[in-house]
Amino acid sequence: SGNLLKDSQAQELSGTGLTYKFIDGKVELEWATRSEKNTKGFLVKRRKAKTDNYETVASFEDWGPLASKGPDGGIYRFFDETVTPGGWVYRITEVDNNGSSADICQCLVEIQTEDEQRAATIAGVGFAVFAVLAVVAGIAADPYGGY
Repeated sequence: SGNLLKDSQAQELSGTGLTYKFIDGKVELEWATRSEKNTKGFLVKRRKAKTDNYETVASFEDWGPLASKGPDGGIYRFFDETVTPGGWVYRITEVDNNGSSADICQCLVEIQTEDEQRAATIAGVGFAVFAVLAVVAGIAADPYGGY
């Protein structure tokens, strides 16, 4: 719903985009607004990647830090402790004092299982070892250093 449905490229309508970071396998979301005229607060929604239905995971109605910071806007953060491994699309919805809502930003988050994280680390180390061996082999094959 809202503006993001009409223009999927509109990742930043009245805000400064939605960013995320991982902390101990959980997701911290952050977004900011430049102005909030008639804004009551925000909803944090998420859906599994490749699905259509969002669920509201937090609301200004039950979590105070999502209430409007006033007409000059502000920075907002939400820590999702209930997320599980997989692909997730997070969306922030602004609700005004009349009850109307508009989606203002969204992002895709990919959460790996511990096995996937371990495999990625092993692959990274393997690539680094291969790169070092390739350099050593190149030096050994050309003992005169290109002269």
